[in-house]
This record gives sequence, structure tokens and C-alpha cells, in this order.
Amino acid sequence: MPRGKANKRRRQTTPVPPPVRVRGQGRERKASPKLLVAAAFVAVAAIVAVVLGVSLGKSSSHAFASVPAVGSLRNALPGASDIEALFKGIPQSGTTLGSSKAPVTMTEFIDAQCPYCQEFETTVLPSLVKDYVRTGKVRIQMEPWAFIGPDSTRGQAAELAAAEQGKAFNFAELLYFNQGEENTGWLNDAMIASAARSIPGLHTRTLDAARSSSAVKHAQQNVDKLALTEKISGTPTLFVGPTGTRGAEVALSSPTDKAAVVAAITRALNS
Repeated sequence: MPRGKANKRRRQTTPVPPPVRVRGQGRERKASPKLLVAAAFVAVAAIVAVVLGVSLGKSSSHAFASVPAVGSLRNALPGASDIEALFKGIPQSGTTLGSSKAPVTMTEFIDAQCPYCQEFETTVLPSLVKDYVRTGKVRIQMEPWAFIGPDSTRGQAAELAAAEQGKAFNFAELLYFNQGEENTGWLNDAMIASAARSIPGLHTRTLDAARSSSAVKHAQQNVDKLALTEKISGTPTLFVGPTGTRGAEVALSSPTDKAAVVAAITRALNS
């Protein structure tokens, strides 16, 4: 059954979404339990550690304490090596992927825990990157939006923190390849730390500290404002047009409707 714009609106009002499985695996991911702080003394000490960690630009999360300082493919999450190969050598600047001279820009509003985004990002995006971004024809502007729940907000902050190191697309794609069920707490500090350690060259503790920085919070607010301005009602929402223009929204008949995206790119290239 088609899952286009109408479906995107319905999905916001669905009280219990279907479970989302990890691509290439048959079992459902479960959220890791959160650690509880029982004693007041421990809580105060933890707060002090967080403040010191942020001020020194070091890790402020317990989950990051045991991960390497720099990410690699050693003991990495599923899909990490394929994702590294997909984006290797393609310039990333903030939340933009591809050459600044690309004649066409595709803007994508995505949510880290949206199952429709997972379908698009793991089945359609890789071929678009290979055929159009790597060849210099298209650049992609990612707008990581958080509208489903708290996991979305944590994912958004982590992606924007990764953007400061030119790794936003690697981080977002890795979360989609290892996506859990919506609003179960799956996208917690442990998952973010695991994703960070699985991206070669990414400085994990720098990312952890940046997640709560004023720069990332400002970037989150900017995405929210843009989504409101553009009247975005669901994800994924795509706009394609000549670079420097707003572009036209792509009418997707389903999350895997590659033909509609390619047609929009072709029109923009020929305009």
C-alpha cells in the first residue's frame, strides 16, 4: 500500500507504531536500560563531573567512558564498513554532503527514529550518493528534525554534533542501519557512544561534549524553525532544485520511490 504524504500525516497520530528491525537482521533491537543514581552524593558528584567534562571539552557521558577516543571499524556496529565506503572521499561541511559547485541540491528533512526514513536512507540514498553526489551533480542538505519523541531529540543532537566534525551523514546512516523501535529509549547514550566509536576518525569525546553545547542547541532550534516555515508535516520530506533555490517538494509514493527522486533531479539538471 502506498505510503506517501497522507501516510506521513497518519504516522504522527499512530499510537503504537510497528516494530522496526535492523536492516539485514531478523531480530528486533531492544533499548538498553538507563542507569539510575541512587545516592545524593553520587548524583552531586556526577553533576560536577558533567560540568567539568563539558568545560574541558571532554566526555561528559558515562557511556563514553569506555569507548576509544577516536572511532574505527574495529568492533563496529553493523553496516559501519559499508557506510564508510559510501561516503569516503566525498566532502562534508556541516550538514551538507557533496561539492559546493554541484548544480542541484536535494534537501531532506529526516528523523533519526522514523521507520520510513530508514527505508529511504538504507535503500535509496546509497544509489543517489553513488550516481549523483559522488559525480558532482548533486549536493545533499540534511535537516535532522526531531518530531517523534525523546529518542529523536537525542539523535538530532548527536547528528548535529557529528556535523561539527564533518561526519553527520555517516552518523545518521549508521543510526538507520541499527534503528530500534520508536520511543522505547533505544537511542540512548549507549547507542550514541556505539555509533560514535564505529565511525573512523570521529573524536568520540568531542562529539559527546558537543551534544549539549550552545552551538548544537542553536542548530536544533534552526531546524525546528525551518520545518515550521516550510510546513513540514512528516518525514522523509525532500526538496530538489537548482542549487541556490528552494527547490520543489518530491511527491514520494513510498519511502523507496527512487524513480520520483531521480525524475526531480533530472528536471533540475535540465532546467
